[in-house]
Amino acid sequence: MKKLLYLFISLFIISSCGTKPKVEPYSWESDLHQRLLTDFCMTESQVKDYIRKYIPDVTDDQMREWEKSKALECMVIDGEKRYFRNAGPNLFRVDSTCYNIKVAKEGAALSGSEKVNMENLPEVIAAVKKGGKNIVVPKRMRITYTLTVDTNEVPAGKIIRCWLPYPRTDVARQQDVKFISASEPKYTLAPKSCCHSTLYMEKRAVHNEPAVFSETFEYTSNAEWHNLKAEDIQPYDTTAALYKEYTAEREKHIIFSSRLRQLAARLTAGETNPYLKAKRIFRWVNDHFPWASAREYSTIENIPEYVLDNHHGDCGQVSLLFITLCRISGIPAHFQSGFMMHPNAWNLHDWAEIYFQGIGWVPADQSFGIPTFARNADEEYFFLGGIDSWRMVVNNDFGRSLVPQKKYPRSETVDFQRGEVEWEGGNLYFPKWDYHMDIEYLNY
Repeated sequence: MKKLLYLFISLFIISSCGTKPKVEPYSWESDLHQRLLTDFCMTESQVKDYIRKYIPDVTDDQMREWEKSKALECMVIDGEKRYFRNAGPNLFRVDSTCYNIKVAKEGAALSGSEKVNMENLPEVIAAVKKGGKNIVVPKRMRITYTLTVDTNEVPAGKIIRCWLPYPRTDVARQQDVKFISASEPKYTLAPKSCCHSTLYMEKRAVHNEPAVFSETFEYTSNAEWHNLKAEDIQPYDTTAALYKEYTAEREKHIIFSSRLRQLAARLTAGETNPYLKAKRIFRWVNDHFPWASAREYSTIENIPEYVLDNHHGDCGQVSLLFITLCRISGIPAHFQSGFMMHPNAWNLHDWAEIYFQGIGWVPADQSFGIPTFARNADEEYFFLGGIDSWRMVVNNDFGRSLVPQKKYPRSETVDFQRGEVEWEGGNLYFPKWDYHMDIEYLNY
C-alpha cells in the first residue's frame, strides 16, 4: 500500500513539475496592437511641448482642429488617445500655416540630398545629351552593413535568423556588385528571381552579449535619365503579359477603389498619351502631398487611401499612390526601393518605375518630385524618367516572400530595407535591434 502511495505521489510531483507554462499561439491582431502602441507612443502633453517651441500659446481648440484635419496624427488605443511618435514635427510639415511659422523662425534650407543633387542632376543631363546613353555618372561604393540584436532578447543557445539587404544584380544601372565578407561562415544570397535581395545568416544567441550580423560589399551606382518626349511614346500592346501584369491590381496596396478610379479619370481626362498622363499624375501628387514621417507600413490597411485621407505621405506612400493611379490609367508601373546613398544624407528610400512602349522601364521618384532648386524644364521633371547617381536598389516589388522563407510576419510587411530578424519564439520587431551602414565612397 505504501509503495502504491509513494508511486502516486511521485507521479503527481513529476506531472506537476513537468507542466509547461501555456504558450499563447501567434496572433496578428495582438502583434498589430503592439506595433501601434510602439508607433503611437506620445501623450498630448509631450506633443504640446514640441509645438510650443513655435507656437507658445497653443490652445486645446487648435489641437482639436489639427486632429480633425489629420495634420496632427493620433489614435485611441485601449481607451486612451495616443499621438504618433513624430506627430509634432509632422504638423509643421503638413499644415501650411504651421509650416510658415516654422520657416519664419528657422528659415528654409535644402536637405542634404538636395544639395548633392543640385550638382549631380546637371552633370547627368549633360552626360546623357552628350553621349547618347541613358545610364551615366557612376559612383563606386564600399558598404559595411551591420544589424545588432539587443542583449538577451533571445534566450541563450537559441538560433537567431537574420536577413540583411543586399544590392540587386539584375538592375542595369547597378553594376559590378562584389561580395567581400559576412560575419557568419555560412550565408545565403537570394536568387535574382527574388523581388527582395537579401543575404541570410544564422547564429546562436549568447547570454549577456548582443548578436551582431554584418556584411561587406562593393557596387557601382549609376544615374539614369531619359529625355522623354510625348511624340516618342508608342501605343501599348495591351495583350502583352508585361502590360497585363503591371496594369493590374495587387493586394493590398494597389487596389482600384472607386475613389481612386474617379481620381485617375479626373487627372487624365482628355489625354491619351501615356507620358502626358503620367506627367499630370506626378505633378498632382507632388503638389498635394508634402513629405512627412510615416507610420510603419505594416499598420496601414491601404497605403494610397491613407495618403488621400491624411494629406501627406513619405517616399513609399506617395510612390504607391502614384503607381496605383498610373496602373488605373493604363500605364504599367511597379515599386522599387532600397536606399538613397547621398554623401552625409543616406537613408531608406522608395520610388517607382513606369513602362513606356518604345522606351522601356524608366525610373520615377515621386517623393523627390519637382525639385525646389530646379533651374530649367529638364531638372523640373528629372525624376519622371530619371534618377540620380546615389542609390542602392534592393527591391523590385513589395510584400513578397524572403529567401529562405520567414516563419513569422515581417517587421516591415511591405518594404524590405533595414533587415528582418526572428527566432523560434517569434519575430523581433524594430525596437529590439538596431542597424547601421558604413559607406566608403571610392570615386567621389
